[in-house]
Amino acid sequence: MSLRIFISSVQKEFAGERAALRDYLRGDALMRRFFEPFLFEEVPAADRRADEVYLDEVERCDVYLGLLGNDYGFEDAQGVSPTQREFELATRQHKLRLIFVKGGDDKTKHPKMQALIRQAGNELIRRRFGTPAELLAAVYAALVHYLEDRELIRTGPFDAAPCPKATLADLDADRMSRFIREARRARGFPLSEAATPEELLTHLNLLDDGRPTNAAVLLFGKQPQRFLIASEVKCAHFHGTEVAKPIPSYQVYKGTVFELVDQAVDFVLSKINLSVGTRAAGPQAPVSYEIPREVVAEAIVNAVAHRDYTSNGSVQVMLFADRLEVWNPGALPPSLTLEMLRLPHGSVPGNPLLAEPLYLTRYIERMGTGTRDMIRRCREAGLPEPEFAVSDGFVTTVRRRAKAGGQVTGQVSGQVAGEVTGVVAGEVAGAVTGEVTPPVTGVVAGEVTGVVTGEVERVVLVLQGEMKRTAIQGALGLRHEDYFREAYLVPSLQAGFVEMTIPDKPKSSRQKYRLTAKGAALQARLRDRYQSK
Repeated sequence: MSLRIFISSVQKEFAGERAALRDYLRGDALMRRFFEPFLFEEVPAADRRADEVYLDEVERCDVYLGLLGNDYGFEDAQGVSPTQREFELATRQHKLRLIFVKGGDDKTKHPKMQALIRQAGNELIRRRFGTPAELLAAVYAALVHYLEDRELIRTGPFDAAPCPKATLADLDADRMSRFIREARRARGFPLSEAATPEELLTHLNLLDDGRPTNAAVLLFGKQPQRFLIASEVKCAHFHGTEVAKPIPSYQVYKGTVFELVDQAVDFVLSKINLSVGTRAAGPQAPVSYEIPREVVAEAIVNAVAHRDYTSNGSVQVMLFADRLEVWNPGALPPSLTLEMLRLPHGSVPGNPLLAEPLYLTRYIERMGTGTRDMIRRCREAGLPEPEFAVSDGFVTTVRRRAKAGGQVTGQVSGQVAGEVTGVVAGEVAGAVTGEVTPPVTGVVAGEVTGVVTGEVERVVLVLQGEMKRTAIQGALGLRHEDYFREAYLVPSLQAGFVEMTIPDKPKSSRQKYRLTAKGAALQARLRDRYQSK
C-alpha cells in the first residue's frame, strides 16, 4: 500500500529539509513500502493557480507533514500564507497532521508564524528540531508510530499482535476447556476447569485490548486458516529419494497448531516402518518405529511453533525412502547458530505466546533441549544424527535406516490371500458410521482386493484382549482421533479383523474393540513375520 504524504511549505527556508525528507522517504526500505511524498516542486507545469494545486494535494493526502520555521511566507489578499491554508484544510479534512517546528523557541519568528505555532499547539503535539538529521529522526519515529497504530507494522512478536478481523466468537470454547484439562494434568496448570474462555485468554496473555491475538486464533480458533491462510501443514510421501510426480500420498492439514502437529506426526508414523517387541515385560507388546516417535514429533512441533507466520509459505513434511525432511518458513534467531543446536543452549522461541501453551500440554519442552533430545534418541535408535540447515527456510532432516525384514511398512504390505474383499476406505454404513465423526483427510483410499493396509496391520498387531479406542491409539503413539478412526479403526472393522464389544451402541463410552477369529489368525502370522528379536 502507498500512503501519500504532503510535505508543506515552499519557503526557501526549508528547501534542504524538504529535499532530504523526500529522498529519505523514498530511499528507506520501510518508509518507501508505505509512503509516497509529495513536493510542489515536482508538479509539472500546468495552467492552474499554485494555491489550487496545494489545496487539491492536501485533500488527496493521507498524512499532512507541516514544517514551521521563522518566516510566515507569501500572504494572499486576505493576509494568509499557503502554509496556514494547508494546515487549516488538513484540520477540516481530519487528516493526520504531523507538525515540526524549527528552533528551541519562537522569539525571533514572524508574529503570524508564532500565532500559527500556537494554533497548532492547541490542537496537537508539535515536535521541535534543530538540524536536518534531527528532523529526519523525528519524522521517522512519528511515521513508525502511525504505522503501529494502524497495525500495518509490528515491533513485538507476531503471535502477540491482534488478529485482524477476528473476534472472540471465532474461538472455540470447547477447545479451550479441553486445553485447561490437559494442561492441569500435564503441568499442574493453575486455572480451574471452571475458568471462562476470557479468563484463560487473559492468563495466557492472548488478548490485545479485548481482541484475540494471532496466537489465540492459532491455538483455539474454530477455523484458524480463515485468518492465517498459510498456517496449514502440507505432508507428502515419496517412494523414491527425490520429489517426483505423481505423489503417492499427499495431504494438506488445517486446524489449530495442536491439530496440525498431531495430524502431521500421525501421517509420518503411518508411512514409516514399525517393529513389535515381545510381551516379556507385560501383556502389551511394545511397539517402536524406525524413527522414534519423539524425534518425528519434535521436528514437526518445532516447525509449527517457531516458523515465520508472516510468510506465505507453509510447513512442509516430506517423507522419502531414505529420509524425513521437515521445512518451515523461518530462520534461527540471531543469538543461535546451527552449531549451537547440538550444544546446551537457551530457548529462544520465535512465537513465545504460541510456545507457552504447547509447553503446558507437553508438546514441547523448555530450556532448548529439543534438538539435543532428537540427537540422543536417533543415536539410541541406531540412526545418524539429525541434520539442521538453513535453506530458504529452516530444514530438519532425519535419515531412515535401510529397509530390512522384520518390519511392517506403512504402505500396502503385500497380499494376504482371502483376507480382505471390497473397499477399505470411505464412509462406513450401518453401526460403524457412528464411529466416523467427521470424515477427515488421510483416508486409506481406493479398492483393495486381497491385501491388508499397513494401518490395519498395525491395529491387529497391538490389539490385546478388549481395548478402548484410546488404548489402541496410545499403543501406536497416535494423537489425532479423527485420523486414527478413519485410517486405522474403521478399515479394521470393515475388513472384519476387529469387532466392537457393544455393536448395537457404537458411540457408547464403554465401547471396546477386540480381534475376530480372522483377526487373531492374521495377528499370529504378522507377529511371526514382523516381531522384533
